[in-house]
Amino acid sequence: GLTVTAVKDKGGDWVLEAGALVLADGGVCCIDEFNSIQERDKTSIHEAMEQQTLSVAKAGLICNLQTRCSILAATNPKGKGKYDADQPLDISIGMATPLLSRFDLILVMLDEQDSSWDKMVSNFILS
Repeated sequence: GLTVTAVKDKGGDWVLEAGALVLADGGVCCIDEFNSIQERDKTSIHEAMEQQTLSVAKAGLICNLQTRCSILAATNPKGKGKYDADQPLDISIGMATPLLSRFDLILVMLDEQDSSWDKMVSNFILS
């Protein structure tokens, strides 16, 4: 996962296993399919981006973990998967404005539907 997981060790005690955000401390955490992440995890990501820490309270274990990392995230438009340039970005991708504002750079990549271009690119890649 992205945050932490509480698991029982061989002795039956609860321990925390670091997720991607904690493991990326001091580096970069790359997240694909950001639109598929559960809301509670998005809340944790927001805290990690804003505070550079992650507050955890699982299985009776309470701690703050460092998440001093850059986050590179990719997401798809909500709905039918087609970006609507007439809608505000937060609506088109279904991401809350407070979380969206934590990103320093937002790049919208559009796939213009052009079958001849797609065929030329795929032939180049496969040759």
